[in-house]
Amino acid sequence: MPDSGGKAPLRVRQLRKTYKDVVAVDGLDLEVRAAECFGLLGPNGAGKTTTMEICEGLTAADSGEVELLGMHWERDASRLRQRLGIQLQETQLSEKLTVSETLRLFRSFFQQGPDVKEVIGLVQLQEKADSRVGSLSGGQKQRLALACALVGDPDFLFLDEPTTGLDPQARRQLWELIERFKLAGRTILLTTHYMDEAERLCDRVAIMDHGKVIALGTPRELIASIGAEHLVEFRSARVPDSTGLAEIEGIRDLHTEDGTVRMQVTELHLAVPALLGEMARQGIPLTELRTHSATLEDVFVTLTGRHLRDE
Repeated sequence: MPDSGGKAPLRVRQLRKTYKDVVAVDGLDLEVRAAECFGLLGPNGAGKTTTMEICEGLTAADSGEVELLGMHWERDASRLRQRLGIQLQETQLSEKLTVSETLRLFRSFFQQGPDVKEVIGLVQLQEKADSRVGSLSGGQKQRLALACALVGDPDFLFLDEPTTGLDPQARRQLWELIERFKLAGRTILLTTHYMDEAERLCDRVAIMDHGKVIALGTPRELIASIGAEHLVEFRSARVPDSTGLAEIEGIRDLHTEDGTVRMQVTELHLAVPALLGEMARQGIPLTELRTHSATLEDVFVTLTGRHLRDE
């Protein structure tokens, strides 16, 4: 069976896909290294899912090249399918089959892989092994979908927003499973809207917008790139004079959106007292004040003026 011969498990070159008048993927270049969890971030419509589907062999690109595990979908499709695990945004499973029956069905598609009981134990569904899929909770169904992606013992795992809609406990359970897979030396391509998820799971992330990668690096590198350690957001009884605010020491960026003033600051302990003093000088009472450490969401807003979770 072909292998990547020391190359990156996934290499994408000048990928392009257009739907009617919409350019979903626009000359995308991407490389995922061995044994890393690589995250694709961006708002709805940024091109993340289309990129994933092309890499998974589910959608044909208009142009460009995808090299996956040293192979190409055009000539190596059957061999590639044996080495991939795929969890889609929404996995439609037969609700009348049991958990065990579902996994035995998926296991039959692969030439090799762990025993079904082993996979059920891995995703902690032992007590639900004989339960029908239709009776499972949302978190249990997501764990079953992940089990279906793992049952062929894949070398490369695609996860498209695997925890969307789950409660915090169910999300953390899936995180632990994904981390276990990564520790085993496997490679993961992940899309997510959750910044805490990306910062915990991903070794590197690419931020996409309008079908292009606009930033690439480790979560820490990208956060450091905006030059601010903290964000201060506030609302007030009326719009303040921004000139006085901009003169506060340590302010790296300031803008107002929908009545909320947002400031990037380097030293929070100095900026907040100075802000309160300036607002008092202008005679404008604050109605709301929030501070937080800079995140990947802030990186995206700085780059595009939009939020990652645009709906």
